Amino acid sequence: MRWSELYVPTLRQDPADADAVSHRLLVRAGYIRQLMAGHYSLLPLAVRVRAKVVRIIREEMDRIGAQEMILPTMHPAEIWQKSGRWEVMGDEMFRLVDRKGTDLALGMTHEEIFTTLALELSSYRDLPQTWYQFQTKFRDEPRPKSGLIRVREFTMKDSYSFDLDAEGLDRSFEAHRQAYVRIFQRLNIPAIAVQASSGTMGGSGSTEFMCPSAAGEDLVVHCPNCDYAANVEKATSTLAPIEDGPGLDAPERFDTPGVKTIENLTKAHGVAADRQIKTLVYMVGGQLTLALLRGDHALVEQKLIDTTGSNDVRPATPDEIKAALGAYPGSLGGVGVSDLPILADEALRGRRDMVTGANVDKTHVRGVDVERDIAVGRWVDLREVVAGEPCPKCGTGLEVEQTVEIGHIFKLGDRYTDVLGVNVLGADGERITPVMGSYGIGVERAMAAMVETHHDKNGIVWPVSVAPFEVAVALLDVDDEKSRTTAEEIYAELGRQRVDTILDDRAERPGVKFKDIELVGIPFRVTVGARSLAEGNVEIVSRASGEKALVPVAEAVEYVRRLVLDAS
Repeated sequence: MRWSELYVPTLRQDPADADAVSHRLLVRAGYIRQLMAGHYSLLPLAVRVRAKVVRIIREEMDRIGAQEMILPTMHPAEIWQKSGRWEVMGDEMFRLVDRKGTDLALGMTHEEIFTTLALELSSYRDLPQTWYQFQTKFRDEPRPKSGLIRVREFTMKDSYSFDLDAEGLDRSFEAHRQAYVRIFQRLNIPAIAVQASSGTMGGSGSTEFMCPSAAGEDLVVHCPNCDYAANVEKATSTLAPIEDGPGLDAPERFDTPGVKTIENLTKAHGVAADRQIKTLVYMVGGQLTLALLRGDHALVEQKLIDTTGSNDVRPATPDEIKAALGAYPGSLGGVGVSDLPILADEALRGRRDMVTGANVDKTHVRGVDVERDIAVGRWVDLREVVAGEPCPKCGTGLEVEQTVEIGHIFKLGDRYTDVLGVNVLGADGERITPVMGSYGIGVERAMAAMVETHHDKNGIVWPVSVAPFEVAVALLDVDDEKSRTTAEEIYAELGRQRVDTILDDRAERPGVKFKDIELVGIPFRVTVGARSLAEGNVEIVSRASGEKALVPVAEAVEYVRRLVLDAS
């Protein structure tokens, strides 16, 4: 490929609306252009990178015996309705109606659609099966942002395993986990495997693969001393015990004018936050529900969703709260409440001499013994883990890191095969419902994660495994016959050696060529100019390290070939 023939619209200034490093650099380096919010055109360089990412993923999927398919992106509503996810997916699902009045959806994911193919499996001898595809997905994100990180249209590698039993699912899940580890190693993405919530996917468990990035929207809690790691939506920690006094024989009311927050109560009445009970009120499946936490703890809403098993969860309005409890937020508590479900965080178990709202405006109660005075329906984990709290496995202080999700694998069990009627004949003649796993990687998001991880002040620093070109041959003196002949010969021989090379033959100043090659992120540059050729040399530069070497022309191709091989 010759740069003079390639469409690479590089920019000298950062785009004004770019809020992430990857967004800024992929636009500046001529990889992507936005059509509208959350929808991007991939330009030639991006297509080359994407193809290499896909190749790596495909190789690792094939390695574990997965078989590639391509399924439709437009789905009939009835399949999603049958699985129960037509409503659960909410506004993030793109829905449309065809000319016949049939309800359709643009696929967010393909669990239901792959499961319909599994209806043709008839015998235990047909299992296990693992199927995968690279397919466009559509999600109506309310706030698309950060370039390719949060979009409304993207490519996903999604695979699905079908096994006879839980033991088989465990094997398929582990095979995918190991494949994902290899994929991210080959992509040079520092992926952290963490425990995660299964969310709307359902099933018994899931693992996310997270890339540390300031552009990320997910918090990962991990231990620097052991292998514990979890999304904040799933994370736990070991709290230091708190010694409570005997408290009072019964809760006692006291006036708290002007107190509406935990901090107000601490300042006005000297009640430490860890001695307060925070009362949050949610509508869960249409039922007003109280969620109680220690005053210095924050609720993780996903934990509430997972605990209740309902995706219809929202904070109750002040008027809904007033009608049910008799007070507005700021004076709420669980004491005396007997007609509403009450969920209490485990950190409140056994606590005495606590303070909470009295369900009377401007009034609180002290001396609360949680188990004596509050009709807790369930003790659950609701709180957000914060940095420094002890690891639940080894006790070391936990760290919290901002990350981007780049992969997610799920044990779905019979969540879809049962409801969609998939069953096979077992060895004993009985019908068996297969169990499923689901495994996804966002292709363009992985590209963005690589840029987030590999860049410097001059631009992108692609790993050799996915760079659009492994080597750029920069011809400095385009009118010098010796320079042009040498550059053409090196370019041609590198191609014969299967080194992915571009020849920068543009009639541009050397500085322009060098800046573009650095911005685009090509791992190695061979500079061919009259000055160095006068001494029989070319200059070879490593993009990642900045190291330079003058190499005899006759040795240049082999020198570069070894650099590429060593970096691959």
